[in-house]
Amino acid sequence: MTTPSPTPDTGAELLPIATPARTRAALRTLIRPDRGLALTGIGILVAATTVGLLVQPLLGRIVDIVADGRPAGDLTLPVVLLVAVAVVQGLTTTLGLTRIARLGETVLARLRERFVERALNLPADRLERAGAGDLTARVTGDVARVAEAVRSALPEMARSVLAILLTLGALALLDVRFLLAALLAVPVQLLTARWYVRRALTLYADQRVANGAQQQQLLETIGGAVTVRGHRLEEQHTERSAGRSRKAVDLTMRSVNLVLGFYGRLHIAEYIGLAAVLIAGFWLVRDGAVSIGTATAAALYFHSLFGPVNAALVLLDDAQSAAAGLARLVGVTDLAEQPEVGKAEAGRAAAGKPEAGKAAPASVPRQRIASSEAAVAVHEVSHAYGPGRPVLHEVSLTLEPGEHVALVGASGAGKSTLARIVAGVQQPTSGTVTAPAGTGSAAAGAGEHPVVLVTQEVHVFTGTLAEDLRLARPDATDADLRTALATVHALDWAEALPDGLATVVGEGGHRLDPARAQQLALARLVLADPALAVLDEATAEAGSAGARVLERSAEAALAGRTALVVAHRLTQAVAADRVVVLEAGRVVESGPHDELRDADGPYAALWRAWSGSRTTAPHP
Repeated sequence: MTTPSPTPDTGAELLPIATPARTRAALRTLIRPDRGLALTGIGILVAATTVGLLVQPLLGRIVDIVADGRPAGDLTLPVVLLVAVAVVQGLTTTLGLTRIARLGETVLARLRERFVERALNLPADRLERAGAGDLTARVTGDVARVAEAVRSALPEMARSVLAILLTLGALALLDVRFLLAALLAVPVQLLTARWYVRRALTLYADQRVANGAQQQQLLETIGGAVTVRGHRLEEQHTERSAGRSRKAVDLTMRSVNLVLGFYGRLHIAEYIGLAAVLIAGFWLVRDGAVSIGTATAAALYFHSLFGPVNAALVLLDDAQSAAAGLARLVGVTDLAEQPEVGKAEAGRAAAGKPEAGKAAPASVPRQRIASSEAAVAVHEVSHAYGPGRPVLHEVSLTLEPGEHVALVGASGAGKSTLARIVAGVQQPTSGTVTAPAGTGSAAAGAGEHPVVLVTQEVHVFTGTLAEDLRLARPDATDADLRTALATVHALDWAEALPDGLATVVGEGGHRLDPARAQQLALARLVLADPALAVLDEATAEAGSAGARVLERSAEAALAGRTALVVAHRLTQAVAADRVVVLEAGRVVESGPHDELRDADGPYAALWRAWSGSRTTAPHP
C-alpha cells in the first residue's frame, strides 16, 4: 500500500510513498532469501558479546585482590584471561559484523535492482506528471541514504542491541538491585526515543520531498536555459530556485536542532542511571551484600552501556532517515506493480517481453493475436494526462502485417501519445490495444521483442559501440553487429572509429552526433528484430542532410516488418503504405498519400503547407 507523496509548489504530482507497514513487508521480502546468513551473523555476534561481558567481572576480581592485599602473583590469572577475552571477542566480532555487512550489501543490491527494473517500467505519463527531479532524488539521495544505513547503521545497531540485552542480564546476575537501579534511566530514554521518532519521520520525509523539488527546479532551469534567457526569465527562475533551496535548508536546520535536543536528553538519562548504580553499590557494600569488586563490575557494566545505548538511540536518526528513503523507493516499486487508478480495466492478457531500454512493458492492456490477423489493432483508445486534459478520443486504428503507417498531424494532436500506447510504454485511460505475438521477419528475436520503440531522444550508453548494440541482443556476434550497422548504412563510419566496434562511446568516450546516435538506435532495432516497430519522430533531431540519411536508414530498418511512424517530415508519409491524420486527438483521415493529397482535406492542407515551406526555404 502506498500513500500520495506531499506535493511541493512545483505543481508536480509526485510519485507515491509506501506506508510504514508496506515498507516493513517489503524489507522482510528482501531479507527472506538470506535468512540463514542473518541468523548466523546474529549468532556469532551474540557469542562475541557474551565473551566481552567477562571483562567487567575480571576487573572487579582485580579490584578485590588489591583491596584484600593479596600477593601480586594472584593478578596473573585475571590479566591473562582479560587478554584472552580481548582476542576472542575481537575475532568473533569481526566475523559477525562481516556477515551482517554482507547481508546488508546483498539486500541493498537486491533493492537497487528491483527499483531500477520497476522504474524503467513506469508509465511515461506518470513520470511526466511527477517530474524528473522526484525520480532523480530517489535514485540518488534516497538510495545513498539507505546504502549508508545498511553499511554502517545495520551492523552497529545489531551489535548495540545485543550488548544492551546481555549487559542488563549480567547486571541481574551480579545483584538484581543493580539492574533495578540501572533501569531508572530507561523511562527517560524511552521518552526521548518517542519524542524523537514522532518528529523525525515526518521531518525527514518532508526533507526528502523538498530536496526532490529543489532538484526538479534546477533541472528545469538548467535544461531550459536557452528558453529562460530568451524570455528574460532569469530573475524568476533564480527566485524559485532560491525559495526551494531555502525550504530545504530550513528543514535541514530543523533536523539539526532535533538531533541536538535528542543528545541532550540522552545525557540526562546517563547521569540518572550511573548515579543510581553508584548509590546502590555504596549501600550494598556497606551492608556487606556484595564486595567492592562486584560493585565496581556493576558500575563498569552500566558505564559500558553508554556506548551501545547511545549508539542504538542515535542510530534512530539514521534509521528514520533511511526508513523515509526506503518508503519512497518501495512506493516506486509498488506503483510499477499495480495498475493506476482510472486506467484500463483488468482482465486483458499482457504480452510482450520488453527490450532493454526500448521495448514495451507488460503494464499496458494487450492481447496476443495470430499472425493471420491484423498485426496491431487499437480499439476506442482514449487518454488524458489528468482531469480536463484529454489527448486522445476513442481512437481506433488497425495495422496489417507488414504495413507501414505514418501518423501525421499538428503539434499536440496526440501522435506521440498514441505511438507510446501502441508501443506499450504508456497505459491508455480506456480502450484496448492488441499486440503482435512475435512474428517478425526472423523468428529469433521477434518472439523476444514483439514491439520496439525508437524516439528522437536517443541515449548512447557508456561503453564500447559493440556493448551498446548488444543491449538489443546480448548473444549477437560481431558479424551480427556489422550486418545490423550495414543495414542502416552505418557500417562505414563505425569501422572508421579509432577502435572500430571496440571504441568507447557515450559519457567520456567518443562523441556521436545526433544522426549517428539515431543510426545506432536503428541498428539496435534491427538486432532486436521486432514484429512491430514504432518510430516517434526518430529523424527529427538531424538537420536536412542528416534527415535524408536517417530516412534511408529507417526505411531499411523497417523493411519486412509492421511499422507505425510518427512523421516529422512528410517525406516519410509519402513512403508509407497508408497515412493516418490526427487532429485534436481524433482520427480525421486515413488512406494512401496520393489519395489524401488529392482529397483537399486536412492532409492536403498539411502537404501544401509543408511542400510550400520546402520550396521557399533555402537549402543549407
